[in-house]
Amino acid sequence: MTTPSALLLSLRPRFAEAILNGSKTIEIRRRPVRAPAGTPLILYASSPTMAVVGTAVLADVLVLTPHTAWRRYRESLGVTWSEFMDYLEGAPAAHLLRVTDAKELDQPIPLQVLRRTTRFNPPQSFRYVAPTDPLQLRRLVSR
Repeated sequence: MTTPSALLLSLRPRFAEAILNGSKTIEIRRRPVRAPAGTPLILYASSPTMAVVGTAVLADVLVLTPHTAWRRYRESLGVTWSEFMDYLEGAPAAHLLRVTDAKELDQPIPLQVLRRTTRFNPPQSFRYVAPTDPLQLRRLVSR
């Protein structure tokens, strides 16, 4: 069996930190995430951190109405009710990524380092790691 391609997730720094310390076990997305359980996750903390800060594993993806998602998982989302509803405004569904096995990198990989050898741009939300991405990212997947 082959390891699924890794997903690169862009997160606000506070959410990346919460995933790494275990207080947030579900990441919310407005768009569908089509990835199987066991997919490696690479956690990129956006501005002002602007660095890859850790890895995790996707346990599964749940698709629920926003109200059902909040009722069932509010303790694991790491956001307030108003943040949750503002983020999902106009979205018919909440795509919940259940995250396990989060590990903080010993040394974050800053954006400027990732751009030394390729035209790397972190995603707005998420994307699969590509063969053209920096070696430092691809090595995180092959561990």
